[in-house]
Amino acid sequence: MGKFIATNNKGFQMKFENGFAISVQWGPGNYCEVKGADFGAAMKTDFWESISAEIAVFDKDGEFINISGYELEKEDGTIEKVNDVVSGWLSTDTVAKCITIVQSATTKEEIETKIKTLNL
Repeated sequence: MGKFIATNNKGFQMKFENGFAISVQWGPGNYCEVKGADFGAAMKTDFWESISAEIAVFDKDGEFINISGYELEKEDGTIEKVNDVVSGWLSTDTVAKCITIVQSATTKEEIETKIKTLNL
């Protein structure tokens, strides 16, 4: 059974019937436009907004799925590939695409592959 979960007036989670879930957060401490705002600010207002948000995706066991990868140049000049479980500063359209991918997926690998093609 699917369900919605609210998060401190600054985001939500959606768990789908396929067992996968996505978290969408846009508040203090999240990778978004208002990251540096006072931590309690979102709870002090009826409406909280941001032009960007971060997402995290969870498998059927509630474990994070790596959805973002980037390259990091080390001091010695070598490049290290880094995988991350959170992707931030995303537009509403990009978040909607990710929600669709997670909702329609049948495997964890499908989510990883399709979301990574978005180059988050």
